[in-house]
Amino acid sequence: MISGRGGAGGRGRIRPPRRLGIQSNGKNEFELCWEKLHEGIRDIHTQNAGNLSFEQLYRYGYKIVLLKSGHLLYDRVKEFEESWFANKVMPPISALITKNLVSITLDGAPGVSVVERRAMGEKFLKVVRSSWENHNMSMNMIADILMYLDRGYGQEHHRPSIYTTTIGLFRDNILRANLGATGSNHEVFDILNATIIDQINMEREGDVIDKALIRSCMSMLEGLFETDAESELERLYLTTFEPYFIRTSHEFYRAECERLLREADASAWLRQTQRRLAEETARCRTTVSPLSEQKIANVIDDELITKHLEEFLQLEGSGIRAMIDNDRVEDLGILYSLVSRVDDKVPALRNALAVRVMELGDEIEQNLNNTDFSIAQGTSTEEPPGDGEKPKPKSLNAAAQLTAAAVKWVDDVLQLKDKFDRLWVACFDRKAVIETALTRSFSTFINRFDRASEFVSLFIDDNLKRGLKGKTEAEVDVVLDKAITLLKYLNEKDKFEAYYQKHLARRLLHGKSESQDIEQEMISRMKRELGNNFTQKFEGMFRDMNTSRETTEQYRNHVRGLGAVDEGRIDLSISVLAGNNWPKEIMGRATGLSAESRFKATYPTEIQRLQSSFFEFYTKNRNGRVLTWVGSAGSADIKCTFPKVSGKNSGPLSRERRYEINVSTYGMIVLMLFNTTEEDEWLSFEDIQAATNIPQLDLVNTLTSLSVIKQFRILMKEPQTKAAAKPGDRFTFNRDFASKTIKIKIPSVNASNRVENDEERKETDEKNLETRKHVADSVIVRIMKQRKELSHTQLVNEVIQVLSGRFKPEMSLIKGQIESLISREYLERDELPDGSPADKYKYVA
Repeated sequence: MISGRGGAGGRGRIRPPRRLGIQSNGKNEFELCWEKLHEGIRDIHTQNAGNLSFEQLYRYGYKIVLLKSGHLLYDRVKEFEESWFANKVMPPISALITKNLVSITLDGAPGVSVVERRAMGEKFLKVVRSSWENHNMSMNMIADILMYLDRGYGQEHHRPSIYTTTIGLFRDNILRANLGATGSNHEVFDILNATIIDQINMEREGDVIDKALIRSCMSMLEGLFETDAESELERLYLTTFEPYFIRTSHEFYRAECERLLREADASAWLRQTQRRLAEETARCRTTVSPLSEQKIANVIDDELITKHLEEFLQLEGSGIRAMIDNDRVEDLGILYSLVSRVDDKVPALRNALAVRVMELGDEIEQNLNNTDFSIAQGTSTEEPPGDGEKPKPKSLNAAAQLTAAAVKWVDDVLQLKDKFDRLWVACFDRKAVIETALTRSFSTFINRFDRASEFVSLFIDDNLKRGLKGKTEAEVDVVLDKAITLLKYLNEKDKFEAYYQKHLARRLLHGKSESQDIEQEMISRMKRELGNNFTQKFEGMFRDMNTSRETTEQYRNHVRGLGAVDEGRIDLSISVLAGNNWPKEIMGRATGLSAESRFKATYPTEIQRLQSSFFEFYTKNRNGRVLTWVGSAGSADIKCTFPKVSGKNSGPLSRERRYEINVSTYGMIVLMLFNTTEEDEWLSFEDIQAATNIPQLDLVNTLTSLSVIKQFRILMKEPQTKAAAKPGDRFTFNRDFASKTIKIKIPSVNASNRVENDEERKETDEKNLETRKHVADSVIVRIMKQRKELSHTQLVNEVIQVLSGRFKPEMSLIKGQIESLISREYLERDELPDGSPADKYKYVA
């Protein structure tokens, strides 16, 4: 059997056949040849071509073309096919297009079982498929027989090949046949498309269909065109079926999405959408057509994702909040994969994540306000008393409460940051735009908390004092990295700098740092992140401490070189601090938050001799240096002897007791004052202040630490209450003092509650504002000195760019300082030709 498509394509040169033995005129010859061809074509259609001579049939077609009757043959073949369609092909198809089939497929009539729908649809589709396959096979054979018709007539007269024409007749006479005779105004096309869609919808609902049958019908539509010109964009699949397929898919998934909103949760929606995408992709590749793969995916994107995304994200108990709060990593991963399909910038997901970050940040602050920090958090490690009672929880002073609150706030923020970092890696494919949104939202809620700068500094202070003890190097690195992470979020880095300077000074001067190496590593990391200017003072403080250790050692060598060692000699360890590097509170230039005149305490005679000796040594090679003793910043170790208490025959009070007591410098001055008092002599608060000249606030703290706390009550106070010492109180040496330890450290007591109240905080903010004004002045002058002339907008933008590394400047601040510099003749406004001021500034040299 000859197979393959006929026509002009891909064939070699056709040799003329041997002459036929037909002797007749032209008309009789054509009719005779056509009669033979007609019989052969009929046998091909009836699949009775086994005894045909295809060579002989080819000769008849060749002869007709030679007789210049190719047009008649071309038209006779078309007429035969049209007649064959009308009499042999269309009747069995029409018989299957019943009112029941029309109502099920086109009208969606209910009450018909799935089995009946599937059977009725498959029966119709099989007949259409069979008709198409028989016609296609017949046309291939006929095209081969009439190959010379295409070469000798079709090409010359610019007519489509006989195969193209006869294949197109199936489109016009079968698929586009009107069903008016059956009582319907639809075409076979309408029934075919609707039946295929009904079969696809059944599969979508979980039923099994004949995929090979559907695929055969799709191949038919892909092989047919709108016209005989056979343009690739005019395949019947693309022009007739696909639009209907896409429209009905929209309807199907729109209804499914509405059902999911009513009945399911967000997790079910995610998995259903993911499953539908996979199903439709597989269906297009194996059943429908790869041509529609992307378009049907767009339908799901539109109906199941885009249109109702916000509603699913906000579902109570299963939406984005529940996914984040319950660490539903798989759900969030699916959500990201779906949302990123419709928009690579994932705006809805970014916004939802940012909102949740800020909500959780607000919850952290609310929980902080609702937590009582007056009692130490966590389980007590003390042994319970012998009677089995639980030990009383340890109460915290104001400073300890503030530190506990800071540590809790920072820990909670870091836990929240870790949580979203894990989600970003595990669920969001490290998407840069999501990272940016998370960073911005973290920065927003952190800076919305007005104590963020102070709390970050307190967190670092607590860790560097005691929190790093026993940690490995890797664990220390984690803590330092977390601290730097929070520091980068802060807008008011100048506030943090002030707090950190104060906390660092206390650690260095009181020897409370866990490790000097870690301290310097922390500063190195700050320097890398924020620049040299930010850490200048911190590095200066370390230089002062290193220089002080060297100076102390040199002084001790100097003393040893003077001659015999005095057993009563006082060992001096001194810190020489450069004033610009250290906080004002430490340097004694201000007491607390309000500026006061500097006090010069009256030291004991022994200490004064020591001070003179050091001053003489220090200034010997340092002409012009002025040393000011800052008593509030130092400490002293005192050997204290408590005599035997008369009347006591047993216990520690029955014998003399010697202790080494560590106190503040002011505490040392007060205690040494009692060396000169009588046994039962009392000194009033005013007497002590007059004798020592210690500032009243510091004296209150010193006397409170020495007389109020029971286990450290070196002095007796009258009246003996737990209240802080105050003017009018009297004090005496407590001869009945006893301790289980030889070395005793008297804790510092901040009786006036150094935690800032609202008024003090306001004053701090005002001072900080003044500092910012000075910084802004220097930046403006530096920029103008370099640029000489700038417009207002350019100057403001450059100032903001420079200052944003330290704090977020207000426009009013910048404008105010520009006006101030103009009034102080650092800058001047340019003028227009008419004398009016221009929007431009010049630097005044």
